[in-house]
Amino acid sequence: MFTVKQIQSLNELELAVYQYVIQHQTAVPYMRIRELAAEAHVSTTTILRFCKKMDCDGYAEFKLRMKQEFGQQTTVQVADDTDELRGFLERMKGEPFQQKLDEAVSIIAKADRVLCVGVCNSGYVAMHAARYFTSFGKFSLAVTDPFYPVHQLDDQLTTAAVVFSISGEALNPVALARDLKEHGCRLICVSNTDQNTIARLSEVTLPYFITHRRVWGDKEIGTEDIDYTSQVPAVAVAEALGKRLGRRLVEEE
Repeated sequence: MFTVKQIQSLNELELAVYQYVIQHQTAVPYMRIRELAAEAHVSTTTILRFCKKMDCDGYAEFKLRMKQEFGQQTTVQVADDTDELRGFLERMKGEPFQQKLDEAVSIIAKADRVLCVGVCNSGYVAMHAARYFTSFGKFSLAVTDPFYPVHQLDDQLTTAAVVFSISGEALNPVALARDLKEHGCRLICVSNTDQNTIARLSEVTLPYFITHRRVWGDKEIGTEDIDYTSQVPAVAVAEALGKRLGRRLVEEE
């Protein structure tokens, strides 16, 4: 329902509406505009602007499209996201993204300790990133436990954390990122957008802007939520950081 071009056109407030809608797909079609505005912490005017950017004449049409798109879903409709992934890999080659990679690598290279952070699906990416960085000569640890005792980190050592999170809004990763930030950790965010909570906590954000693909389960019939957003962009970013980090460490020897 939402295209990459539409998502990229959103300002910060409209992006908050998008994130709420994505996380409450089955409820939004039955909410009044004032209820959605209150839940997303925006004005009704922002909701209407958001609807217009989604190519809807108003909120009523937007809700109808939501019902048609999500309301009757009982099985996962798996879309082919090859074109989106190809587009992201092309954007990675651009100068703006390359500069962000350089900024992130500079932070990682200077740190005494490197953490790769992720929960659930993003946790597997974090583990791969930690192993990859270590292979290139920068010992790194994966943190996949949302209740990791951050307060035990030695403040005498500088810490950099690469935080992998698709939405950047899930409660446990946000709390972990916040705790790391409060303990002096320099954060790098790898996420689907550059306007989420973890991104705002971070010094550098490496966004990939692909469609967030998720189907919400129904507790009454015992089905679970399914998030099948591709992790290919996050893995690509992790490996790009690792290779660039390896070259930098060789140059500094």
